[in-house]
Amino acid sequence: MYIPDLYKNENQIEIEQFLTNNGFAILINQTNGRSWGTHTPLVLEKTIDGKSILTGHISKENPQAENFKEGEEILAIFNGPHSYISSSWYDHENVPTWNYIAVHVYGKLRLLSFDETIESLKKLVNKYEKNEENPVKVENLSAKTMLQARGIVAFEIEITEVQAKRKLSQNRDDKNHQNIINHLENSQDHDSINIASEMKKDRS
Repeated sequence: MYIPDLYKNENQIEIEQFLTNNGFAILINQTNGRSWGTHTPLVLEKTIDGKSILTGHISKENPQAENFKEGEEILAIFNGPHSYISSSWYDHENVPTWNYIAVHVYGKLRLLSFDETIESLKKLVNKYEKNEENPVKVENLSAKTMLQARGIVAFEIEITEVQAKRKLSQNRDDKNHQNIINHLENSQDHDSINIASEMKKDRS
């Protein structure tokens, strides 16, 4: 990902929180000679020896899974809020742009055993069920339902490189920066309001 220094994020704690909060990713590799992407939830974890990994799964019927190779490099793209920025909000002539937050994660693929797959499913389900009134537990599902676990390929990605970008009008002076925030906050769009909030953090 192209990241000018002005927009580069190297705050490790902030990046990890972003990956945790925005876990629905696009998984990309080479499949049958073409770039292939799958939308799938990934969970950020730490191994016993302190390495950062992502865990997840996709359908066995997905051609991407059929082409998975142990140790191959794979890319996961995580998107956060984003919003169009109109240059009519500036006090001078300029071009429109787009503000956004995104993280690209590169890593080495390892396929999981069936037992490891079940543990991975437990962590994923627990993460997203924790706020439910009657949370689902993988260990409470029937044997018939759990047969579906035979239809997936689970994996972990040992993270080798992280590219994190926060493009939030850092190149604007305080007056125009605030003008942009004001317009975004007056929007009915959830992403625009979130971008405004992130812009405030950068100048706080």
